[in-house]
Amino acid sequence: MFRETNAFGGFSVDNLQKAKAFYGDTLGLDLSEVEEMSILQLHIAGSNDLILYEKPNHTPATFTVLNFPVDDIDQAVKDLKALGVPFESYDFPELKTDENDISRANPSIAWFTDPAGNILSVIQK
Repeated sequence: MFRETNAFGGFSVDNLQKAKAFYGDTLGLDLSEVEEMSILQLHIAGSNDLILYEKPNHTPATFTVLNFPVDDIDQAVKDLKALGVPFESYDFPELKTDENDISRANPSIAWFTDPAGNILSVIQK
């Protein structure tokens, strides 16, 4: 039934303008705003668009909602930190991050949040 459809995903944020600044300016993603619907469309290269919508009673996702594959995770983390993006640090028996906030499991991955608290990651290709 859905085999040939172009499905797309989306998630909520608490402030569309803060999301627009973060995803567009900080992360450098192409996006468009559909004002009449109060949504942002994130144009992800090689993928379908994602939609972000403002939700007054937004609760951040407790799981990773968006992963960005990168060629060099160390450089990506360094570059994002230079832009003021803080990364999550974990020290659990099953999940540990190093001094650069990168989990060196296979594949290496580092997590950060958007202004609404949704969890994103950069992940080594």
